[in-house]
Amino acid sequence: MAKGKQASKRKAEETEESDHEEQAPKPARKTKKARKEASQAESAVDNTQPTNKELPEVIEFPARTPNTFRLASWNVSGLQASQKKGFHRYIEAEDPDVIVITETKMNQKPELEALEKRFPHQYWTFSTKKGYAGTAVLSKEKPLTVEETIPNYPDAEEIKGRIVTLEFKTCYFVGTYVVNAGVNLKFMEAKETWMKSFFPYLTELDMKKPVIWAGDLNVAPTALDLANPKPNWNKTPGYTEAETSGFKNFLNPPGDPKAPKFVDLWRNLHPEERSYTYFSYRFNCRSKGIGWRIDGFVLSERLASRVKMCEIRGEIYGASDHLPVVMEIEGEL
Repeated sequence: MAKGKQASKRKAEETEESDHEEQAPKPARKTKKARKEASQAESAVDNTQPTNKELPEVIEFPARTPNTFRLASWNVSGLQASQKKGFHRYIEAEDPDVIVITETKMNQKPELEALEKRFPHQYWTFSTKKGYAGTAVLSKEKPLTVEETIPNYPDAEEIKGRIVTLEFKTCYFVGTYVVNAGVNLKFMEAKETWMKSFFPYLTELDMKKPVIWAGDLNVAPTALDLANPKPNWNKTPGYTEAETSGFKNFLNPPGDPKAPKFVDLWRNLHPEERSYTYFSYRFNCRSKGIGWRIDGFVLSERLASRVKMCEIRGEIYGASDHLPVVMEIEGEL
């Protein structure tokens, strides 16, 4: 086989192995009419976030509010690659008490100084598929219990590397890399299975203690949460009727006033703002401000009064195609 063909084959195999449809949603393939609509929407994008493509040379954040815990969530889109692009510099600047790191694509625990010196309690989960998924929750506080699956899930192998639940004294912290519905929605059945099992799981936890759910949620809940909602509706994973309705009904269950309620924290604090947590490396999306808000925190409603802030770290782009999200909560975990 010629060298050029060998290289092309190898590149194709690498692309398939990375399973790009498992990453955050990308713009749908458009018809001529849809392209025109997308172009019009693009010109109207409220691009108020930074547009840097590499991490800033100096990373500084405001001092944390006294008597709070700082919690962070970041999809690193491959920890090995992210390390080379400044992953540790964000960790050192943010210095969270608990962080969920998603889509690590690792199959064993890494030994990283930036993590080892901060987090004595580390819980890494791995997919059975090499270089795929991967979720870790790292904590300065020792949890009471740890769970790495969803009890009674139809096929536990399918969700390995997607969830870690830590129980603390006053709450549960659930870190997730939620199942993606996939290009052309070919994994929608798997996504619906996830929702049917995961949302009741959070509700059951909430009956014992309030819940903080964090990570890559893989849903843009409303039209405010992506730059081009109309051409993507019911075509692109993360913005379909099944996914947005499922999320909405989980937050505020219809027809049952006694059912526990949950809060999409960032949206609750920023009701009209357009800010995103994911910008595709393709199509110059970062520079154009074309993104999706699919990462963040969801809390049991009764925890909301303890929250002092929740922000998207808009400048922390380049070590991943996702941005970190951070919150502070008053009192003990």
